[in-house]
Amino acid sequence: MLPRLVLTCVTAIAFASSLSFAQAPSPNGVKTLNPAGAIKTEGTWSLGARAGDLIFVAGMQGIDPATNRLVQDPRARVRQAFLNIGLIAQSEGASLQDCVRLTVYVSDLHRFAPMVDEVQAELWGKPPYPPRTMIEVQRLF
Repeated sequence: MLPRLVLTCVTAIAFASSLSFAQAPSPNGVKTLNPAGAIKTEGTWSLGARAGDLIFVAGMQGIDPATNRLVQDPRARVRQAFLNIGLIAQSEGASLQDCVRLTVYVSDLHRFAPMVDEVQAELWGKPPYPPRTMIEVQRLF
């Protein structure tokens, strides 16, 4: 079994936008996000949600949207997880750089932390980076 990695932008991606909603929001104004080109969800969850100017992204694994399967190479898996977050943000006019809080769950902190640092720096570019917490867990789903 492959070690798994989940990334989540737990708090929100905040930005000002005048974009109109492509789908009708719920009665409380929350719009669920399952953009075209993203991974396919199974079960009772959405990839993200937008409430006003905040975008909340579900925990992401390094799943390739083309195959809906976990990427095999660990570093490529980390990169794909971040790209999956970015795709959801971009569907609402935001980017990874708009992330205001990042929580990363890994099954092996010593193995994955350096990869996460490298890939995050690559994709975010120059600082500032969002506040980030990295947590080692026994198992990821």
